[in-house]
Amino acid sequence: QVQVSESGGGSVPAGGSLTLSCAVSKPEYCDHDITWYRQAPREDREFVASISSAPRSRYADSVKGRFTVIRRNSGDTTSLEMNRLLPDDTAIYYCKFESGYSWCPDLWGQGMQVTVSN
Repeated sequence: QVQVSESGGGSVPAGGSLTLSCAVSKPEYCDHDITWYRQAPREDREFVASISSAPRSRYADSVKGRFTVIRRNSGDTTSLEMNRLLPDDTAIYYCKFESGYSWCPDLWGQGMQVTVSN
C-alpha cells in the first residue's frame, strides 16, 4: 500500500525560503517519480517540479533557478527547497507519487499551504 505524507509549509515574507517534504511508504519494486503541483486561489492546479528515480529533475519556468527538488533516504523522501519566494508563489502545494505500476498506484499528498507576503 502506498502512503504519502507531506510536511513543511507556512508563511514567509517575500524573498524568504521554505522547504517542503514528501515522505513515501510503498511496496518493494516501485520505482517512482515525485511531482510537485500547486494551486492558487481561483486558479487551476499547475506543475511545479518533478524528480524521477534516475534521478532527473524538471521545473516549471516560473520556479527555475529558485526551487530545487531533491530525493533523500533512498528516494523515500523528497524535498522541495524554495528560495527567493514571491507573493505569486502563494498556493497550496501538493506532492504526487507516480509509478505507473498497478501494485503501487499513483497517490496525492494532502496539500500544504504556502503563503508569501509582501
